[in-house]
Amino acid sequence: MPTSVRPSACPGLLRIVPALDGGICRVKLPGGVLRSAQARAIAEAARQHASGVLELTNRSNLQIRGVLPGQESTLIDALLGTGLGPRVASADDVRNLLLSPAAGLDPQARMDVRPLASQLLDLLQDTPALHALSPKFALQLDGGEALAVREHPHDLWLAAEDEQHLLLGLAGCPVDAPLARVEATQAVELVRQLLLLFLELATPEQSRMRQLLAKNPANELLQRLQTRLDFPLQPAPASWQPAATIKRTPAGLYPQAQNGLHMVVAGARLGRLHAEQLLALAELSEHHGDGELRLTPWQGVLLGNVPEAKAAELLTALNDLGLLIHADEPLLGLVACTGSAACARGLADSKHHALHLAELLRESGVRPQVHLSACPRSCASARVQPYTLLASTPDHYQLYQRMPEAPGFGRLLAPAMTIDEAGAWFARQHPAGTPDA
Repeated sequence: MPTSVRPSACPGLLRIVPALDGGICRVKLPGGVLRSAQARAIAEAARQHASGVLELTNRSNLQIRGVLPGQESTLIDALLGTGLGPRVASADDVRNLLLSPAAGLDPQARMDVRPLASQLLDLLQDTPALHALSPKFALQLDGGEALAVREHPHDLWLAAEDEQHLLLGLAGCPVDAPLARVEATQAVELVRQLLLLFLELATPEQSRMRQLLAKNPANELLQRLQTRLDFPLQPAPASWQPAATIKRTPAGLYPQAQNGLHMVVAGARLGRLHAEQLLALAELSEHHGDGELRLTPWQGVLLGNVPEAKAAELLTALNDLGLLIHADEPLLGLVACTGSAACARGLADSKHHALHLAELLRESGVRPQVHLSACPRSCASARVQPYTLLASTPDHYQLYQRMPEAPGFGRLLAPAMTIDEAGAWFARQHPAGTPDA
């Protein structure tokens, strides 16, 4: 495989970028699925050629941290040997398609979107013109699952209306206000022509769909798109409502659509695993499930097709492994970037502070959803959380609350507070027993 890839600050499998703790290698997983044999290969590569620390991302991908100097090529070859890379080097950046980790398993789903997801990933890889898309340009395919995140800022999304129809939305388009409706069999060509149209119209500064829409209204874009299609874009039904989703980060046992089987979901502590944990997860997936690990956009893991009789045993094993299995665990509501311990841009040690905040929340009994970000780039969370603590000094954070009328992180509530002060603030604002934010 050619190994030349375009310059970018975003890590990839073929482009390892430096950080304070070593190189970062990002492995993009089709549909967020990691087979047990691949998990073992990643774990062994991380132990031999890196620090052994792994990160689960909010796009259901995986990162190897601390890649050792001079070990980059050996690490890449080990990963490519297990089928984890793209078919051609230039396609690695554009394999950005998010599904629910419960796709095909969730009893609430309106459509099993996995076959279509495979076709769309083939489209992205096998169409050279599409390799010009930004590494951040992303698609979402929503089958109507309850275990789903629909607030991701994707450039293009498709949502199942029923088993035969999909609804189209673009960046900034609310999930309850799609722009058009198509037959499911037309989806691949729709996406092909829409992405090619985007590349045709976008200037070099317009790398994301929202930037193009700021200059080209969505209705005009759809009119142009229609001229490229040999099937009609149908009006979106005015009465359509997106499927209901879980309110908080999932953890525990969930029944599947398939009788007698369960999904078992656990969170990684602040999105991190060690290689030994991944090795153990591979073993558990084979012993209790179907040999697959499904990474979640909540920086956790889902094991599916687990017989009901084995589900509780598996949940206990995940707890023993150090994963988070209780829905009321405060760490499940916290997202933190790598912080100053590993990032030159970080003003504060956000992961260390998140662990301390979790202790305070555990004592007070409150469970807010909070993003701790060591700089304004918001690397750890693509979507805006209900609350954001943005570092302003090594020991102080600005507190923001997401508000519909406020851009960015939302409304500034406090210009500077320590983590102890933040813990006390959340305890006052959300006494134990009241609904969480």
